[in-house]
Amino acid sequence: MIGIIGGSGIYDLPGLDVTDESVVETPFGAPSATFRIGTYGGDKPVVFLARHGKSHEYLPHEVNYRANIWALKKLGVTRLIGISAVGSLRHELKPGDLCIADQYFDFVKGQREKSFFGGGLAAHVSTAEPTCPALTQALSIAGTDMGIEVHTGVTYACVDGPRLGTRAESFFLRGAAGCDLVGMTNVPEAFLAREAQICYATISVITDYDCWLDDPEQHVSVEQVISRFGESLELAKQLLGGFLKNEQNPADSCGCRQSLQSAVLTPESALSVDKKALLDLLKI
Repeated sequence: MIGIIGGSGIYDLPGLDVTDESVVETPFGAPSATFRIGTYGGDKPVVFLARHGKSHEYLPHEVNYRANIWALKKLGVTRLIGISAVGSLRHELKPGDLCIADQYFDFVKGQREKSFFGGGLAAHVSTAEPTCPALTQALSIAGTDMGIEVHTGVTYACVDGPRLGTRAESFFLRGAAGCDLVGMTNVPEAFLAREAQICYATISVITDYDCWLDDPEQHVSVEQVISRFGESLELAKQLLGGFLKNEQNPADSCGCRQSLQSAVLTPESALSVDKKALLDLLKI
């Protein structure tokens, strides 16, 4: 099943024939919103979640990422696509463009819960390739077929927010860290998806050039983000629609669905009932 996590400005999924709105209880607390479950194009089962809540009530550091991913896994999601607003750290990546990152730089310094593991369940998943190459390729092909340019092979730096960054931070991220995009939400979302053996990729919508350009009129503002993101959302929705229309779900064509195969160190005999139940769910 395909899961969609809508970012800023996306609080429902046009074209989704909703058959159920489900409240899912999790061991990690409440998810961001109810889950809208239905079919797309008549036969594609899809689950939609608004990352920031139905009325955008959660800031990036307030999103309960563990609850969101756990619930999506519980609902049967095996492939997950996020949509996010980002700033560009490169001239060639222009406001309005769509990107799919294949790498993440974790610049989050606050206390976001970043793992399902711990407390008696030890595991270390590989995130050398943190996004799903098969899912990225399928989205890119959908873009090509629709005449929509989609930049791939880029690196997304995730920062705490909710404030917008300083110029010093922007220069560091585009220079020393070698990043191409900057956003606030894909970490730990991407890494939790990997721990849950869910294929993951995000369609990033560029809204601005962050604040590294010399022209202060190009520096990011909330007004600019909202305006430009709104203009580009339709393009992202078209790409998503094209992907869903032709999605074939190639089973196990990547390693994402076996990411726990050699990652768990704690013997199952040593796990508590709760940790055993968690591991059993993640391994599905």
